[in-house]
Amino acid sequence: MAKKKLKALVIVESPAKAKKIGSYLGSDYKVLASMGHVRDLPTKASDVPSEFKKKHKWATLGVNVESEFEPYYLVPKEKKKTVKELKDALKDAEELILATDEDREGESIGWHLAELLKPKVPVKRMVFSEITEEAIQEAIANPRELDLNLVSAQETRRVLDRLYGFTLSPLLWKKIARGLSAGRVQSVAVRILVQRELERLAFKSGTYWDLKAQLKTGEGAEFESMLMTVDGKKVASGKDFDESTGKLKEGADVLLLNEQQADDLLERVKKSDWTVTSVEQRMQSRKPPAPFTTSTLQQEGNRKLNMSARETMQVAQRLYEDGHITYMRTDSVNLSNEAVSASRKRIEDMYGKDYLSPEIRRFDTKSKGAQEAHEAIRPAGKSMKTVEELGLKGQQAKLYAMIWKRTMATQMEEARLRFQTVTITADNAEFRATGRHVEFPGFFRAYVEGSDDPEAALDDSESMLPPLEENQALEASEVEPLKHETKPPARYTEATIVRKLESEGVGRPSTYASIIGTIQDRGYVKKTGSQLVPTFTALAVTRLLEKFFPNLVDLQFTAAMEQELDDIAVGEGDRLPYLNQFYRGEAGLDEQVKAKEETIDAREICTLDLEGITSAVRVGRYGPYVSNEAEEEPVSASIPDNIAPADLTNELAEKLIRLKAEGPKSLGMHPEE
Repeated sequence: MAKKKLKALVIVESPAKAKKIGSYLGSDYKVLASMGHVRDLPTKASDVPSEFKKKHKWATLGVNVESEFEPYYLVPKEKKKTVKELKDALKDAEELILATDEDREGESIGWHLAELLKPKVPVKRMVFSEITEEAIQEAIANPRELDLNLVSAQETRRVLDRLYGFTLSPLLWKKIARGLSAGRVQSVAVRILVQRELERLAFKSGTYWDLKAQLKTGEGAEFESMLMTVDGKKVASGKDFDESTGKLKEGADVLLLNEQQADDLLERVKKSDWTVTSVEQRMQSRKPPAPFTTSTLQQEGNRKLNMSARETMQVAQRLYEDGHITYMRTDSVNLSNEAVSASRKRIEDMYGKDYLSPEIRRFDTKSKGAQEAHEAIRPAGKSMKTVEELGLKGQQAKLYAMIWKRTMATQMEEARLRFQTVTITADNAEFRATGRHVEFPGFFRAYVEGSDDPEAALDDSESMLPPLEENQALEASEVEPLKHETKPPARYTEATIVRKLESEGVGRPSTYASIIGTIQDRGYVKKTGSQLVPTFTALAVTRLLEKFFPNLVDLQFTAAMEQELDDIAVGEGDRLPYLNQFYRGEAGLDEQVKAKEETIDAREICTLDLEGITSAVRVGRYGPYVSNEAEEEPVSASIPDNIAPADLTNELAEKLIRLKAEGPKSLGMHPEE
């Protein structure tokens, strides 16, 4: 008796996904995992057969730059067993269904599978944004064809990244150090971090004084106020200072108090009557934030849960594969009608009608390449189950809870806040006190968005002033002078670099986690607490690229490259003219590298011109060092790993050189010597 054929072989990327989907499709379908990509460009020269290398000069590049930039794909050794299993399973199937992820990467994996397996049965593409029984049944009943525009966009991106990395990285090895790499988005991200570090290095701190008064009403209620004006003139604050000089900005019409002036004013206001001269109140409504995209999920995961972008995506991947959330690589803030209905029902059940937005709230996607057919990241299914109902634990519970709360917030009533501003006069000075009261919490009941500033108050925090009215007399229980020093611009965190890259249109949010990981792995960045601190090596690499290949690390140029890929994805762009323009001809990358290689002075590139440092600062084979080359006996001293470029001062550089010149100190003499 002939063996009964399977209705279809369904291929997904991961075993967890295969198991879940298999349980929904039943025994007529065999669901197997490809374990990601089944073939790719060669990662190293040894992967390429020697005969092929002899025949083609471009073989180790993996891209035929002599003929239409055709990629040379290989099946890695570790994937050959998987490919055989898939081919064997296909023999018993009446159809091949490619059920890889719904983004460009997933489309590309599906296309590669079809090309490699060479099926003699019909091939269908199945897409879904959540792994629930209903979604899987609907997806298998409504398959489509492979989208070759998406495949072309992904392949062009892969070729572009290969040409960029494999052409520039060897130059970095020769001129700076082995093991370095350049990347289309990676190098731009490093440059952004380096620019901020140089801003910190050039920063000059400014000093200003003001007064803080603790005031008391006749009923004994206390509140805090800050000095705002003296003789009608605004008192200087941090934003009035020039970061590059530490002095007041040109044209700043403010009063800069020194310590003596602050003390003199203190004595006068202490003896003065304190009177409320104005009371202002204003109401403000706050709308909830949009549901999560890949980028905003990474940002909030970092701010609220202290998870790296990579950790956030790994946890989200598990939640998706277990059927708990929708697909986690998306630029869209769109919610399906089913998701909106389910959210609104949950809100009414859990918070009551008062907290439900009177109308369905929709959000507009701002990302250029977003696909509105996709959904934002939200709880999967139509019941919007809570963490407790799903029984989740650990990091999965924390991330899911955040996604659930943000989804609920999108359909909740606006929050209403009342702000109070009170002006108090003492002698010739005016003090100001501000208060905030949440009149109606609205969506705050479910979700409050995090801030990049760790010292900022959250939107739902209360800081009410006591009841105050004009001409009311107050008592100063304490007045103290405060010295302030302006702070340098903050270093980037994972949350803020992700936001910066996305706002500039550089790269795709789905790649940010791996990029942030790569720049740390390559020694360009060290993570100190939540700060991303560029290394001296990063400064040297950025210096080389800025000087000799400025376009390649320019934000607008890189964003335009991303737009070209988006155009190809929707069938409005052509890969070949674009790749030719990027790589070939006198202005192309290949000729530019060849022409400039001999003119790049490695010693000059590795000598860093750091503001305020008179000693020579260089990046050498064994790391960064300082040197007093102007002296008769030059001495070089290594810069310790824990010193960031912006933290290197002239005094510290001289101390390192002095300690090196003195050599190790004797702790004592052995008695038998």
